[in-house]
Amino acid sequence: MLTDRFGRSIEYLRLSVTDRCDLRCTYCLPKGFKGFEEPQHWLTFDEIERLLAAFARLGTSRIRLTGGEPLLRRGLPELARRIGALPGIRDLSLSTNATRLDRYAPALKAAGISRINVSLDSLDRECMEKITGHDSLPKIMAGIMAGKAAGFLPIKINMVAMRGVNDDEIDDMAAFCIEQGFILRLIEAMPMGATGRDAAFLDLGPIQSRLKEKFNLRPHASELGGGPARYLTTADGSANIGFITPMSQHFCATCNRVRLAVDGTLYLCLGQEEKFEFRPLLRDGASDAELEAAIRSAIELKPQQHDFREQPGKIIRFMAQTGG
Repeated sequence: MLTDRFGRSIEYLRLSVTDRCDLRCTYCLPKGFKGFEEPQHWLTFDEIERLLAAFARLGTSRIRLTGGEPLLRRGLPELARRIGALPGIRDLSLSTNATRLDRYAPALKAAGISRINVSLDSLDRECMEKITGHDSLPKIMAGIMAGKAAGFLPIKINMVAMRGVNDDEIDDMAAFCIEQGFILRLIEAMPMGATGRDAAFLDLGPIQSRLKEKFNLRPHASELGGGPARYLTTADGSANIGFITPMSQHFCATCNRVRLAVDGTLYLCLGQEEKFEFRPLLRDGASDAELEAAIRSAIELKPQQHDFREQPGKIIRFMAQTGG
């Protein structure tokens, strides 16, 4: 098992298959941004498969496909099939904005992806257009329902809660997710790049208390997935709402994940600069043993915690460049 110098087991890898996105969410990518990675620098499917096989041999068992928007990467179902077939990989999931999910849901399910997370910050068409830069809500809703029809379970709806933007819709989003059988996850905006710092931060503590009373929620007895959300559930366990609070109540002590960007850069923390470049090793003929040794060295770089509160201007890269 991969263990960092603070005793945390690293069993979860988020793989960015592209840094491009067809939306421009205000907290993620600025309008007009063109500084994307060159395609020749993207890891190929063969390189991804080889590197993830090395991670799996060392105990990483959970893989999430992310972006940018991962469904922009041509051949994604084939990549998912290859990753899911690797010995040791026991959970393969996908984060998406769902604008293209209606086209790809059946193929992704057949390829071995069992569950999905969908970014949806509002149920109001005009509000979503302001947040994403496009009239995106109809496509997103079609994608979500296609995912439901394809049998993904669970479907988690990720809502970045922003003061004065969509905070008045949180109760409606909770009711919608409960009705549809989705899991709502409310997320505090992080100061990733200029766009993240400009997002109107909202402390989820008071929101949690309000939803707990309104929907008669109680703490969930166990975790739902391998991520950082803390969950509340209804009395009969039929509905769950999660809270991801990197700012008001960080979860660094139990962080079990790293992020591999599309260019082969492994980021050890969203809020720190530590990273490790795997593309040169892969393209210079490194052996499997050398890859495994490099992975162990990289994990040793993982910092104890982020400095989002203490140094909000520290990280200049955008979320899409880091990998979800």
